[in-house]
Amino acid sequence: MIDANKVKGLVEQWLDGKDYFLTDLTVTPDDCITVEIDQADGVWIEDCVQLSRFIEEHLSRDEEDYELEVGSAGLGQPFKVLRQWQNHVGKQVEVITRDGRKLKGTLQEADEEHVVLSVRQKVQVEGKKRPVMQDVDVALAMSDVKSGKYVIDFK
Repeated sequence: MIDANKVKGLVEQWLDGKDYFLTDLTVTPDDCITVEIDQADGVWIEDCVQLSRFIEEHLSRDEEDYELEVGSAGLGQPFKVLRQWQNHVGKQVEVITRDGRKLKGTLQEADEEHVVLSVRQKVQVEGKKRPVMQDVDVALAMSDVKSGKYVIDFK
């Protein structure tokens, strides 16, 4: 079986000095290697091809046969690493909490400990009979977040 750490080392070597970053890497028992990369400005197919060729140059098919797939993290896919959260600050995201709540809003900030969303909610304003829709900042501990992803809006 191909060592995942060896493949990760190759990927990190290729990524060195580039704006790309690794979001996921898996090696199955039957040697299917899947590498996902991302970048703030999106992933170019040419770069996926270059990374694929770089990995193939450093692995020997004579030693072990393998299948290799290199691609982007996917626009509508859940975030897997902190840098993806940080790249989407100021953009619309959807967060699902561990207790099952779904929140949509503008991502205000993200770090290892928490995320802050600006969410449109009904708020009771003093002097008004009915609640008014307002943007409210909602802070969530990262440990309370089950998943988050960029919201694609076609409007």
